[in-house]
Amino acid sequence: MGKTVTYLEMTAPGELRPAEAVAGLGLARLDRSSPLVRTVQARVGADYGWDSATRTEDQWEAKIRAHPLRQYWLVTHEREPAGVAYLEPQPGGDVEIVAFGLLPAYVGKGLGGYALTLALRQAWDTEPVEAEALRRVWLHTCSQDHPNALRSYEKRGLRRYRVEVE
Repeated sequence: MGKTVTYLEMTAPGELRPAEAVAGLGLARLDRSSPLVRTVQARVGADYGWDSATRTEDQWEAKIRAHPLRQYWLVTHEREPAGVAYLEPQPGGDVEIVAFGLLPAYVGKGLGGYALTLALRQAWDTEPVEAEALRRVWLHTCSQDHPNALRSYEKRGLRRYRVEVE
């Protein structure tokens, strides 16, 4: 069987089912030129076969240039890098969570639910591309991501709207 890709969405901020707050966990905005944009995402995705884990510097530069509206957020724990939450506002009032995940040292420690809560709140606070209000936050995950990813997204209130098998 091939890789299964599941697309999920939330169409109102009130649909968020927040996880219990975790002391010391936060989000910090990164400048697109920060080396953490590359290194942390590569480390987060290495175990799951993310393209970011093997991108060259030139490929990273091209990717960053191709997405001028993308916001790079660092998940922090006690002010140390713990993961990523990259958001991209899109035409039509959407915000895509392009990348989300924790560094291996932080996986399985009960931080993911609250980190996702923070990312979803930030996505809903993102200024839309056009003058209209935000209408949707969405993301996709696949069968090669962390085994708890899909369950975690649904637990926070995201709903499946499409499933594809590649």
